[in-house]
Amino acid sequence: MLEKGTVIKSTGSWYTVRIQDNLTVRCSIKGKFRIKGIRATNPVAVGDHVEFEWSEDKKTGIITSIGERTNYIIRKSSKLSKEYQLLACNVDVAWLMVSMILPRTLTAFIDRFLVSTEAYRIPVIILFNKTDLYGDNEVLEMQDLWSVYTKIGYKCMKLSLQTKDGIEEVRHEMKGKVNVIAGNSGVGKSTLITVLDPTIRLKIDTISDFHQTGKHTTTFSEMFELASGIQVIDTPGIRGFGTIDIDKSELFHFFPEIFRASKQCRYHNCMHLNEPDCGVKYEVGKGIISESRYLNYLMMMDEEGGKYR
Repeated sequence: MLEKGTVIKSTGSWYTVRIQDNLTVRCSIKGKFRIKGIRATNPVAVGDHVEFEWSEDKKTGIITSIGERTNYIIRKSSKLSKEYQLLACNVDVAWLMVSMILPRTLTAFIDRFLVSTEAYRIPVIILFNKTDLYGDNEVLEMQDLWSVYTKIGYKCMKLSLQTKDGIEEVRHEMKGKVNVIAGNSGVGKSTLITVLDPTIRLKIDTISDFHQTGKHTTTFSEMFELASGIQVIDTPGIRGFGTIDIDKSELFHFFPEIFRASKQCRYHNCMHLNEPDCGVKYEVGKGIISESRYLNYLMMMDEEGGKYR
């Protein structure tokens, strides 16, 4: 007899599946999932709705099918034989935690993430963390980025996990949703979950003094059911984030402001590089489109290969 459930933890070869009455079952997968042409290191991910059959001893299960996904988030795989790693599926909102300091989040990282979430139809909230550490320069930088991304249409919020400033606004926004938290290592993802629900103890590490970037304390994705009725998926720290199978001719579709401006281009197949009468370049020159966003678009277009990866 098949049982239905939701994957709440993935450690590679085993998956924890939550079933009715909040019970959990450790499951493996049938080998056929590995030969279906799925170019991922993990064909099953946290957030997947699955069916499984019980083992003979009724202690573990074997996943036999995966439900259709509404969306997913991926990152580049470190394994050369595969293209990507699935981080989370079927999420309502992705929280991109960023910081102006310790570690500093680069706009290239932000825009890669936003391209991916646009491609896979996931709403994003950009959460500026560690605001208690910001000096005047960092405050100005945050305000500049805030202006850039809210103008495009992204919601921005700010937070200090040390002073708890902004935590109730975050809690309210997360309630009743499946939330995934992403960002560079050390930016505060796991700490946020612990602050939202102190009964959940995650392994929190300090910022590397030498590199000023976070140490990887979360090595796999896991979904937590918080006391306040919030579902949160914690993801591994991401130093490199990308999409797959986006043709270069379509990349601008996932920069909303560039896509809007493209309607003013002379040529319908304009790539917004060196073409004459380009509506995108015109708006960049006028300061309507952020220069940093356009430069990150050019950087992605310049990456090797016929597709952006």
